[in-house]
Amino acid sequence: MPDSPQVHVRYDMRIPMRDGVHLSADLYLPAGDGPHPAIVLRTPYVKASARYRDRGLHWARDGYAFLAVDVRGRGDSEGDFIPYRRDGEDGYDAIEWAGAQGFCTGAVATTGASYSGRVQWLTARLRPPHLKAMIAMVSPSDTFVETPTGVPSPMDICWYHMTSGRTMQDTQAPDWMRIYDHLPLLTMDEALGRDLPLWREALSHQSLDEYWQSLSYQDRFGEIDVPVLHISGWYDDEQIGTPLNFLGMQRGARSEAARQDQRLLMGPWGHHVNGGTRLGEVEFGEDALIDLHGLERRFLDRHLRGLADSGEAPVRIFTMGANAWRDLPSWPPQGMRQVPYYLHSQGAANSRLGDGALSPEPPGDEPADGFRYDPARPVPFITEPTSIQIGGPDDYAAVERRDDVLCYTTPLLEEPLELTGPISLLLYAQSSAPDTDFTAKLVDVWPNGFCQRVCDGMVRLRYRDGFRSPKLAEPGELLELTIDLWNTSLVVGKGHAIRLEVSSSAFPKFPRNLNTGEDLATSGSMAAADQAIFHDHRRPSQLLLPVVRD
Repeated sequence: MPDSPQVHVRYDMRIPMRDGVHLSADLYLPAGDGPHPAIVLRTPYVKASARYRDRGLHWARDGYAFLAVDVRGRGDSEGDFIPYRRDGEDGYDAIEWAGAQGFCTGAVATTGASYSGRVQWLTARLRPPHLKAMIAMVSPSDTFVETPTGVPSPMDICWYHMTSGRTMQDTQAPDWMRIYDHLPLLTMDEALGRDLPLWREALSHQSLDEYWQSLSYQDRFGEIDVPVLHISGWYDDEQIGTPLNFLGMQRGARSEAARQDQRLLMGPWGHHVNGGTRLGEVEFGEDALIDLHGLERRFLDRHLRGLADSGEAPVRIFTMGANAWRDLPSWPPQGMRQVPYYLHSQGAANSRLGDGALSPEPPGDEPADGFRYDPARPVPFITEPTSIQIGGPDDYAAVERRDDVLCYTTPLLEEPLELTGPISLLLYAQSSAPDTDFTAKLVDVWPNGFCQRVCDGMVRLRYRDGFRSPKLAEPGELLELTIDLWNTSLVVGKGHAIRLEVSSSAFPKFPRNLNTGEDLATSGSMAAADQAIFHDHRRPSQLLLPVVRD
């Protein structure tokens, strides 16, 4: 068998699925006598690449059999690629096949990031007997959790393009910003120049129907019985899933043993974890990079080899600003308090040059702030054009000069303030449209004027009561809305300020709401909407910040 002196490699092994389809796998085996515990990674990104080869060699040198498997319809595997539809059953069959082979001790773990993270959860619902542990990195959540708009993000079409066919497609040639601007959303694939039936099918299901519910896992933790190492970064565009999954398994996994064996790691990273010390314009210091493989190995050594617990804390997070790692017994951290910071102004919070303020003091009688949202001129979300990494700690100083961006800012901090935990906004709002969006963004304003995005979120009015039964609003109706801004761990430094942005678009991260109430996929007609944000003693709009004090 070809390979290095320490590793044997067997290419294109055929793993049978229950319906007769065969998946292709490359097997990396440690030299010497077996059997060995096994690790299964399933990917739509084609196993015949340097990154999977390097992982296979690394794990095999640690004494593990490593299987890199092309998912159904991708790479060298048979069948048709329909994202996630058969990944639960295929994962079960691949794990059980591996566990029964002579090279394996019968103890199998799964690993993988992004798509390869979510498919682990779909498999774990089925409880394959040989599955003993999971390493789930940057796992996407259930449908509509990260993009609560009823339809995919425009940037998702980049992913559909990249994974069309059996091999990786070029994402550099298309003019993505022109394509994202195309309306209606349904024919965006025509603007790309590629027929993408899976894109169109996703757009045709705009509520949480059986089509999407069959792919859910975050409401089924009670069916899952496996230790999990959960890994993500504060600037992962799918970050929300990782803390949700950690908490969901701690509270509701099938057995007490599984509930006790959950581990969470959150770093100063984007969707590519542990990829460097710098993200965008922000340097997080030399400690931002860790021996991630060592952490993973200790986790699997315990659960697949029966070695002693390494004694590591259940939660390890990197606190930005302080640029240091912390070990915690729980998430959110003990001692965290949700402190309301109220919105204030005299009716002119438009742009960072306006009079918007943010304070723990409740409001009195204050006029509302207003702005006009025109979907033909959406507020930009700063990002690279492909969907590989959506946003980061970018500078929003220029965006905050727009009059359709309301800015509420604290005074300069006299002492550092730590924010670690979940963040949300309670917003009292009104719109002239039957359907529109309200967006929120938390910003760290540096003394030099750099306005660093920390985290953000949004709500679409037709889904304000959930995604099972969309309901339009009455124009002029007073709305009490909650916007989830996800999580962070950040020390806002002395001399900095905390800012909240409120607007109605963040394009192209979220699809523009056209304000008409028409079908989200097929409509191309737009209307401007007049928006109002209230902050008075009867309608005290407030940002709930996770303040941690020593």
